[in-house]
Amino acid sequence: MSDEVTKEGLSGKVVVLGLQHTFVMFGATVLVPILTGLDIGVTLFAAGVGTLLFHVVTKFKVPVFLGSSFAFLPALFVIGSTEGLPYALGGILVAGLLYIVVAIIFNFVSIDVLHRILPPHVTGPVIILIGIILAPVAILNSVDGYVGNVQAQIGILGCWLVAFFTFAVGIVVKVAFPKWRLNFLSLLPVLIAIVAGYVLSIIIGVVDFSSVREAAWIGLPAFTLPRFSMTAISFAVPIAIVTMVEHFGDILAIGNVVGKDFLKDPKISRTLLGDGIATSLSALIGGPANTTYSENTGAIALTGVHNPAVMRVAAVFAILISFVPKFNAIIGTIPAPVIGGISILLFGMISAIGVKNMVDARVDMGDPKVLMIVAAMMVLGLGTGAIAGLVGGDAAGASIAFGNFNIGGLGLAAIVGILLNLIINFKQVKKEA
Repeated sequence: MSDEVTKEGLSGKVVVLGLQHTFVMFGATVLVPILTGLDIGVTLFAAGVGTLLFHVVTKFKVPVFLGSSFAFLPALFVIGSTEGLPYALGGILVAGLLYIVVAIIFNFVSIDVLHRILPPHVTGPVIILIGIILAPVAILNSVDGYVGNVQAQIGILGCWLVAFFTFAVGIVVKVAFPKWRLNFLSLLPVLIAIVAGYVLSIIIGVVDFSSVREAAWIGLPAFTLPRFSMTAISFAVPIAIVTMVEHFGDILAIGNVVGKDFLKDPKISRTLLGDGIATSLSALIGGPANTTYSENTGAIALTGVHNPAVMRVAAVFAILISFVPKFNAIIGTIPAPVIGGISILLFGMISAIGVKNMVDARVDMGDPKVLMIVAAMMVLGLGTGAIAGLVGGDAAGASIAFGNFNIGGLGLAAIVGILLNLIINFKQVKKEA
């Protein structure tokens, strides 16, 4: 069915699938401005325009939606509180330019060298970790652990019931609908599950429509210009080093889902360039850094739809919503347990893709060298999140600080995995080179 949708071009089906992706990206994308004080309308506008630019740069081949990056939250918090958000945005703009510089460098690196640096026993664990590190986000949403409004009304058990109902609807749509000859609807497990969970939430009275009543129908996003300081730049730019490693993981994950090598075509240099341009443009107009979205990967794996046109439709929806505060507010009323329930499926699918990647590549897990690399990556990636959990923090956003430089568990695992592979398998890598 996904191939049929791809051949149809911009049809009604593609529009509906694009709307589904809008729902997938909305929660995490707007959470960054909610946490930092940036404008939600600008964030959505920047995400939509950035996604369209990314598709132009990558020759319309990569099914990606760019959303708000959580990796740059430390810069927004710290610089925002000391110098002001415009200076934090200035640092992010320069960080985006670093992407562009690295993209130019990688344009001269052969695909064979990239694959030797990033073999399956390194990329597989990175993809697995993306899903596992995001798992606490799904659980916290399921029990409304971020805000607690729903939990205060129906308790933790009630939150779990809403989450599991949403989760169950997603499974039924994907598994049972094809048997009932509802093939196209089986491509919409996320959208149908969210709508079902939302309706249930309305019935039990946990949806607050006050923000919808107060919101205007039409409104211009509050665009702002960045300002620059060496402190903000020195804080933000190192973060880009980590997010570029995570970018590799996301592109590899998406490639594994759709069965294509995007490192080769359109090339990792183009995906990095698109990400960097989108990030700098977002900061230029007052939005957060953009990044390839893990939720996007999970949705593609779950639905089986990988037509890049679907992501472009979602981008157009994001741009339109940015000018309609009332519709923005309606989507914002979706309770956290509903998002948490479908996220259990989305994030789990990402980790499953990582396992599939290693199985398909026939990684020899009996090789002590491979085992050591995988073991180190898993402990470093998961251990950082566990520390955050012990101290009451957000495990998914956990990081280790080296002065002003913060590196998350995923970035640390990826960097160590790459270096370990080069050191342990130096002779083999050199021979293949």
